[in-house]
Amino acid sequence: MNSRERVLAVFDHKVPDRLPLDFGGLADTGISAAGYNRLKAAIGIQEERTRVLDLYMQSAKVGEMIRQRFHLDCALLHIEANAYRPWTLRDGTQAEVPAGWQPIQQADGSHVVMGPGGKPLVKRLPDSYTFSPCGPLCPGLTREEDIPKYMPVVRIMDRPPYIDETLEELAARAKSLCENSNYAIVGYFGGHVYAAATYLRGIENFMCDLVERPTFCRALMEAIADAHIREFDHYIKALGPWIQIVQVADDLGTQLGPQISPAMFREIVRPPMERLYRHIRGRTDCRLVLHSCGSVYRFIPDLIEMGVQGLNPVQISAAQMDPPTLKREFGKDIVFWGGGCDTQRVLPRGTPAEVAAEVRLRIDQLGKGGGMVFAQVHNIQPEVPPENIIAMLDTAYEYGAKIY
Repeated sequence: MNSRERVLAVFDHKVPDRLPLDFGGLADTGISAAGYNRLKAAIGIQEERTRVLDLYMQSAKVGEMIRQRFHLDCALLHIEANAYRPWTLRDGTQAEVPAGWQPIQQADGSHVVMGPGGKPLVKRLPDSYTFSPCGPLCPGLTREEDIPKYMPVVRIMDRPPYIDETLEELAARAKSLCENSNYAIVGYFGGHVYAAATYLRGIENFMCDLVERPTFCRALMEAIADAHIREFDHYIKALGPWIQIVQVADDLGTQLGPQISPAMFREIVRPPMERLYRHIRGRTDCRLVLHSCGSVYRFIPDLIEMGVQGLNPVQISAAQMDPPTLKREFGKDIVFWGGGCDTQRVLPRGTPAEVAAEVRLRIDQLGKGGGMVFAQVHNIQPEVPPENIIAMLDTAYEYGAKIY
């Protein structure tokens, strides 16, 4: 099998020739740009420049030399900028960022990205690698009749102005990658519904809205779903022949449990999300993978019914996310894309031997009999020792070739 066949076999719930491997093939299975610089230095890669793919998380675009070195099976197709400029990461190492992305440095050393009206949208504190929202994107969005005028913001969330590659240019890259490689190509669509509502209103406001104004919340998320559906029709028309997987994202969990009750999810949140997911499934044969962090165990039956075919990141350290239980209860119906190594404790704090043992254990629990694409739990943070990352990926390749 080649890489594309291997990954698609897993989604067909067939046993591949070896465990498929991913590192940076989804928007949330990669590594911080600072950590990527350390990893490249550790294995002697000097030719490839580091490019920041997700500006808020400051995560890196994983390049071809890393894909070859670690026998990876997936490649991410993420909309990018047409021009880049140098950027100094928090640790002093260098990377490239979109030329139009211009954070303003404050007197205290923090960096702020300004929005309309001169108000800060996101901020990176002096001791932080990442940017975080400064508050609601749309503080004026308070009434149901105001919803339509704020819908253009939804598109900007996934495709801000400084990410200026056109859909035609993205499709040309997809065609070239598909025709000149055997990777399983993941098209990152985004498609946030619940998460988009929390960004627009601010998470504190929206949590109150869910209790006090459920009709407003439902109307807002239905409008967001409509916007994504219109966008997806253009997206899949351009990219459909060249990609095999579509990634959407909508975080529903916390470390200790669901963000909202399953009953509230089913009544208010699920209908617009499901309408989007069913629309996606109806327009393409691409497999649909959802990124949803945290403890999402209680939502998985709903997600399967909604049309989700793969779940990422499989946060095994969160409540109720016990890998054997997940495999036993849901392994026949959904692919576990992740869960291969705990990134909260083992990967950053363990020894290479402990990381290797963790990888073998998680592959045994989630990968035997098929149904798993190996990846660690979420993006790797800057301080993780490169030798641990190497141990993780090398062990996954070696052990993943033995289990079938």
